[in-house]
Amino acid sequence: MDNEKLKQFLVPISIVIVTLLIAVYFGMKLLNNVQTVVNNKNTVSTKQQELTEKKEQLEKLKKQEVEEAQKLAESASKSKPFYKPAATGMNTEAVIAGEFTEILELIRANKIKVRTIKYEYDPQDDAFIKGAAGKYKSARLNMEMIADYTSYNNFLKELYKHDHFLDIQSVEIVPYKKNKQILLINFKLKLYSQEL
Repeated sequence: MDNEKLKQFLVPISIVIVTLLIAVYFGMKLLNNVQTVVNNKNTVSTKQQELTEKKEQLEKLKKQEVEEAQKLAESASKSKPFYKPAATGMNTEAVIAGEFTEILELIRANKIKVRTIKYEYDPQDDAFIKGAAGKYKSARLNMEMIADYTSYNNFLKELYKHDHFLDIQSVEIVPYKKNKQILLINFKLKLYSQEL
């Protein structure tokens, strides 16, 4: 009889066990799906944060690029043009003579005495001459000058304002031993001219 009574409960017990197994199976599936959703949400959050950082970096780079372009434009607008002679086909000495005359006028206007001037035309170590042979002419001047502080200061200011591109290579200043207000100056300068 006990088996008979048990047979009556066998179907409902098996239904409960099957239902529990199905519930556990779907519970595990649901838990896996929830974990997947949470992982995906964390991944999306991380990727969004990375995207935000990348956008900020991109904006910084764009700003830097704009600033560099502005600086380049400013430097291009501030750069001085090369001296261009009136005629073409002249040798370096004739081409540079006009530019050198302007420098001599600055020296005379500031009452600076020139002891010696040494010339070197189209020096081979010059970057412009190497890089664009035939397009530029150059003269390296090595001048020994005598001046007082005020005259030399005014000369340098006017040389800075000079209309054409030139390169001050070196300046050596030594006070004169007998009179410290007078300067002995070794001044190296490069003058450039651009062919038409």
